[in-house]
Amino acid sequence: MSSVILTDPSFDAHTWHGHVEIASRLVAIRQGITRSGLHQQLQHRFPQPAAEAWLEAVHTPRLLRLVRQMASYGGGQFDSDTYVTADSWDVACLAAGSAVGAVEAVAGSNVRHAFALVRPPGHHATPGQAMGFCLINNIAVAARYAQRQLGVQRIAIVDYDVHHGNGTQDIFYDDPHVLFCSTHAAPFYPGTGSLAEMGDRVDALGQTLNVPLPFGTGDRGYTTVFREIIAPALHRFQPELIMVSAGYDAHWSDPLGPMMLSVDGFAALNRQLLDLADELCDGRMVMVLEGGYNLEALSACVVASLRQLLGMAPGPDPIGAVSSPEPMEEIQQVITTLRARHPLLG
Repeated sequence: MSSVILTDPSFDAHTWHGHVEIASRLVAIRQGITRSGLHQQLQHRFPQPAAEAWLEAVHTPRLLRLVRQMASYGGGQFDSDTYVTADSWDVACLAAGSAVGAVEAVAGSNVRHAFALVRPPGHHATPGQAMGFCLINNIAVAARYAQRQLGVQRIAIVDYDVHHGNGTQDIFYDDPHVLFCSTHAAPFYPGTGSLAEMGDRVDALGQTLNVPLPFGTGDRGYTTVFREIIAPALHRFQPELIMVSAGYDAHWSDPLGPMMLSVDGFAALNRQLLDLADELCDGRMVMVLEGGYNLEALSACVVASLRQLLGMAPGPDPIGAVSSPEPMEEIQQVITTLRARHPLLG
């Protein structure tokens, strides 16, 4: 099975000493791919920077001007979480271009899966604001490109990062042709993603599906939610392309996340998504890297994901799981509420 990865060592230039979102994240992933022996089995494509017109399809000219200007001044900070270096504008454009290259790859005839291994992450970047480590919303730029340049009519974006993808939600909140699904810890940064946020009531009611989960949710809880909520919603929506905001900070060892997923747990979620892609959209699935800040866990999760994209078993979990009880009663309450209230699940 042919699978593509898009990445570039120049992503390492965007780094800020003492921050958790730094170059060592992709360094660890590259080392993990080398150790795994997958390097020769993957198609490697070098990305091109996203054209500014593609960025303006999701972001305001003012935001793009601010990022470019701050980089030209040598860098700075949008807030306490989100930094810019002298290289960040070029790196952010390349990250968005990598995501675009991933959708171009699966739009062809011989590639079904692609993974854009990029940084900085993007899913918190709103149309007009950089935040949460994110400067440009990579997956949103790629989804809009798929719509307008490749003619993809219906796109499902599934975000399993531990944080709610508020930027992606904002960008597509009134778009009836993009289904945005997010599983995330709640209450947690950035404070959005409630059950009641379901899309614009005029044009796109039901095209946003938020699954706020209690702290401590792990493999069992996530797998149940994907089986009972995410899968039925995708069946009802019938996407032509599935895109995944692949954040691995819901791993139990992550320093920023309060969740309990294991590498095997992430693999189980990917298995469901790959099966749905096979059933609904000729196997076409694009993954775009978001969070994940324990380097060992991040590398292991990405390697397991790449093995699955290649049609292989994810392999043994080198870190293991934790044996702690999950809040299944609270999780079931979320499922029951969504089934009662969400238009795609009624």
